[in-house]
Amino acid sequence: MTKKTIEDWKALAEKELKAPAEKLVWHTPEGIDVKPLYTEEDLASSTHLGSLPGFAPFTRGPRATMYTGRPWTIRQYAGFSTAEDSNAFYRKALAAGQQGVSVAFDLATHRGYDSDHPRVVGDVGKAGVAIDSVEDMKILFDGIPLEKISVSMTMNGAVIPILANFIVAGEEQGVPRAELSGTIQNDILKEFMVRNTYIYPPEPSMRIIADIIEYTAKEMPRFNSISISGYHMQEAGSTLVQELAFTLADGREYVRAALAKGLNVDDFAGRLSFFFAIGMNFFMEAAKLRAARLLWSRIMEEFQPKKASSLMLRTHCQTSGVSLQEQDPYNNIIRTAFEAMSAVLGGTQSLHTNSFDEAIALPTEFSARIARNTQLILQHETGVTKVVDPLAGSYYVESLTADLAEKAWALIEEVEAMGGMTKAVAAGLPKRMIEEAATRRQAAVDRGEEVIVGVNKYRLETEQQIDILEIDNTAVRASQIKRLEQIRRQRDPKRVAEALAALTEAARSGKGNLLEAAVEASRARATVGEISDAMRAVFGDHAAKPEVVHDVYGKAYGDDPEYQNLATRIRDMASTLKVKPKIMVAKLGQDGHDRGAKIIASAFGDAGFEVVAGPLFQTPSEAADMAIAEKVHVIGASTLTAGHKTLLPQLVEELKAKGAEHIIVVSGGVIPRQDYDFLMERGVSAVFGPGTNVLEAARAVLDLMQGRLRNAV
Repeated sequence: MTKKTIEDWKALAEKELKAPAEKLVWHTPEGIDVKPLYTEEDLASSTHLGSLPGFAPFTRGPRATMYTGRPWTIRQYAGFSTAEDSNAFYRKALAAGQQGVSVAFDLATHRGYDSDHPRVVGDVGKAGVAIDSVEDMKILFDGIPLEKISVSMTMNGAVIPILANFIVAGEEQGVPRAELSGTIQNDILKEFMVRNTYIYPPEPSMRIIADIIEYTAKEMPRFNSISISGYHMQEAGSTLVQELAFTLADGREYVRAALAKGLNVDDFAGRLSFFFAIGMNFFMEAAKLRAARLLWSRIMEEFQPKKASSLMLRTHCQTSGVSLQEQDPYNNIIRTAFEAMSAVLGGTQSLHTNSFDEAIALPTEFSARIARNTQLILQHETGVTKVVDPLAGSYYVESLTADLAEKAWALIEEVEAMGGMTKAVAAGLPKRMIEEAATRRQAAVDRGEEVIVGVNKYRLETEQQIDILEIDNTAVRASQIKRLEQIRRQRDPKRVAEALAALTEAARSGKGNLLEAAVEASRARATVGEISDAMRAVFGDHAAKPEVVHDVYGKAYGDDPEYQNLATRIRDMASTLKVKPKIMVAKLGQDGHDRGAKIIASAFGDAGFEVVAGPLFQTPSEAADMAIAEKVHVIGASTLTAGHKTLLPQLVEELKAKGAEHIIVVSGGVIPRQDYDFLMERGVSAVFGPGTNVLEAARAVLDLMQGRLRNAV
């Protein structure tokens, strides 16, 4: 194409627009300017073109035939309540076409606590299945042939006891560990950045990862020892460049940790796997997976592997949870379908499609079937499995692939200059960048610059209510405690004590393999909490210091009259109170997802509130004590784990018991509208569900404070 032809197009476009063509350029959060037209000239400097699928650098796919030979694996992530309930769900799903099991654990398990621990009263069986011992694990996979079905387990904090329990459950099902197939997430650096379901500090956590890679490389040749996850970064608000760069930098760090154990790179590199989120930027998400394979091949060349498979990035993908909306929830079916198509066109190896009701509650059997069938329709009805890498050669997609690779590589090099990802995480670089990106995006949504159908545009006049799945947290916890008591009565206490002592000594001395020692403890029927505590005794607990970004949300609004009116109201309230209105943003229970809490803290702070950021994992009693000590006017409790009906009433009661009824309690997060009245009747003054405009929330909090002042007079 000649330059004159492009100029002719520009002239015609400007005639149609009656404005400069530059008006059509899309300035993305990634810093990539997407043009309205791409031609072959845009590929002139690209160096990644001309490769074939199945060959390095694997831009076009890790396998030569891709889906033409075998479709991607349908691997739906699920788990709730008890092991019995989850087992029944898995067996139905497998019978209906699901091709692998992907286990979601409850937050008590993630954090290495048994179900009878006082810190996890509101978390047991919520947002995942409760697993306290190998007996629970055996029930979870009862009737599921582990020599045939691969199992993915999203576990990072308590990764040692959970993987040990899985190995022993396989043994007792008659499946040697060498025949077990699947993946354990085992990605702790991501936890320190965004998801926060960690237990131990970074250094011993990296040792745990290296020990698992070592053990599985020697004992479990069909098992992926780590799933290096960018998913939770995007869910926390990262741009696609940040997700790509930080995920691959994490991977590089894990390879180095394994090499430091004396392993040969070719002995484990082929069993590393990745996990990416797929959001609503359709073509850029597909290009992201292509760029990921390109860059990982470049990274792995540094370690001089002899096997081509050691250069290959294989990935699982999951459609975005944060793109799902409470408002007009059936729109989420459409969002998930487009995201699934994007993942497939990008060349994922397995895929989870979210259920449309996940912005409201746990998926029902009805919604989970729609999510699963979305993939079956993609595989069997759309024709996408007939051609390998159908987007290859697209001027736009190939340009995006090159742009993403270039920008991600620059960020990877920035991390390297800091000494690698462990040091970058310790310095807070990734966390700060992701939180700033999340806050900027929320401001764009609140201002209507980024349209979300049914939320900030085309809203229904009346809210839709749908049937939801509700877990009886009290009943699940009682059931788990009963089984724990039975196990403790029946096991050999001497054998348990010796096995746990050996694990503690392995942790203290640095000798031996922690997973190997934990397998012995699991065989002796040591619990998840006991195995975790045996290492806690040496490693201690990690405690992150909550920090809040500033001047991001407010900067996006500038002199906007609506924002300035809010700031004026806050100043007037401060004049009345003689102090700034003060809010404590609290995270109750074991949920570490703090995107919403951090955005609220940042936005309220920019507007003029004094904000106290509470630490993660508080009990209601601890939150009440902190709020009283800080003399706050409002507690904003953030919840995503379905524990709101337990934890929020407890918080209100704690404040009453401590003579602090004057402190207003409001809540935000994934709370079904059906539960709003329940919470209001128990003293919660307002509930702000997903999609709430932050300025509206701030105005509502001020209204509550003014009402409380009037009543006091």
